[in-house]
Amino acid sequence: MPLKFSGKQDVYVEIAERYKEYIKLGIFKNGDKLPSVREAAVELGVNPNTIARAYALLEEDGLVCALPKKGAYVTFGEADQPEPDTKSVIYALRDSGISKQTVMKWIEEVYEND
Repeated sequence: MPLKFSGKQDVYVEIAERYKEYIKLGIFKNGDKLPSVREAAVELGVNPNTIARAYALLEEDGLVCALPKKGAYVTFGEADQPEPDTKSVIYALRDSGISKQTVMKWIEEVYEND
């Protein structure tokens, strides 16, 4: 389900801000791989170049490290992340347009690794 963008700023900036929120809430943790540019573009209903620009902003802010042919990985340290309130994280995901199926897929992946 594509996000609804406010139109008050460039789409790539809005996407970068959303990912910053996810990182700071602990949805994406230090060392986690962000969705590929193509996956994120399909999920959000935007051009892949828009996602690439958003990831570049995150890299400039020191929140991710982009590795050629490998993807973008979160580099925001565990010590920097506050403990998230679980319900607020779920509401943030829902409000951002992330589908329930995607969230459930992420949960299944986490629990498969335990």
